[in-house]
Amino acid sequence: MERPALTPPMGWNAWNYFGYFDWNEEDIHGIADAMVEKGFRDAGYTYLCIDDTWMIRGRDEKGNLIPRPDRFPSGMKALGDYLHERGLLFGLYAGAGVLTYANAEGSFGRERQDAKQFAEWGVDLLKYDFGYVAPGNDIPHLFRRMGQALRESGRNILYSGCYGRPEVTEWMRSVGCSMWRLSGDLTDNWGSILRMANVGMDVGSVAGPGGWNDLDMMVVGLHGEGFVGGLGGGCTRNEYEAQFALWCMLASPLLMGHDVRKTDAETAEILLNREMIAINQDPLGVQAFRLPARSNNDLLLAKPLQNGDIAFCMVNDTDTVKKMILSWHYCGWEMTDRVRLRDVLKHEDLGEVSCGTYAVVEPHSAVVYRATRV
Repeated sequence: MERPALTPPMGWNAWNYFGYFDWNEEDIHGIADAMVEKGFRDAGYTYLCIDDTWMIRGRDEKGNLIPRPDRFPSGMKALGDYLHERGLLFGLYAGAGVLTYANAEGSFGRERQDAKQFAEWGVDLLKYDFGYVAPGNDIPHLFRRMGQALRESGRNILYSGCYGRPEVTEWMRSVGCSMWRLSGDLTDNWGSILRMANVGMDVGSVAGPGGWNDLDMMVVGLHGEGFVGGLGGGCTRNEYEAQFALWCMLASPLLMGHDVRKTDAETAEILLNREMIAINQDPLGVQAFRLPARSNNDLLLAKPLQNGDIAFCMVNDTDTVKKMILSWHYCGWEMTDRVRLRDVLKHEDLGEVSCGTYAVVEPHSAVVYRATRV
């Protein structure tokens, strides 16, 4: 089978907007059509992922999982076909316990059967959550069982591990996962974005082609709506743009979470920034590292890119305007090297500089430069 996720996966997940709410296959059809019509698929957002609440509690007479008939009357195979016909990939959710967090049927003890069923439905990504597991079970072993079952399923299925804590980086790749959640659920507010990004910065050395630190689905464009939007309350445009910049720099999977059908111009401008996407999808696959702060405990990130360029990100996490000083002394370049800068959020060439530079960064905002040594 092909090695999956040589670059961070991109797509959309149902949880942030729909959560436990009442949603169905018609909603998913609408999301899929919008991903195509609004240019998201062609920008790289190809996975459309169904999260918890899609199945009932219990199994049929053959022991198979049962989709909720009120939500998916056509069945999951038909849903997968609908997505594939539109050039999208089918993501599905399951749990390692006897029940999922939504009290639906878990895969514990049925991993081989469920993996085979997922393959028959045309599933391309499995998000495997923890759920309700009997005490005493070895957690890595539970994930390893599903990883082995997926390899034996006869289909290339990207394995997304969801046991949200930083220590999963010690074993998630070994059980077959190509991406792994680092923390609990993100909410739609600036503080939550910063907390998640800081968790990711501490484990950057484990990420690379075939395995990525997953900072959770993005909240860009929620504006306080939907399940997670209602929990967080919403963000400003600058905060959403800063989240996208951080997720791209930290080589996180880029999974949208807003209602794509209602994408406004501001959200499209952020999420369809091809220059930022190129930084996230850079084949070198190195996650950004934090630079020593030059002043005021500044949050500065550097991400080496395959062609020798370096992407720099300056994030103002405070409530006041900051002048942030940037140096490439810690990135392998000499201080006196002449460097050509491009602002990839504003799509502007800034000319050549040497001995570092600075930017005036608004509160709760980011500035991102792509730097080329002349």
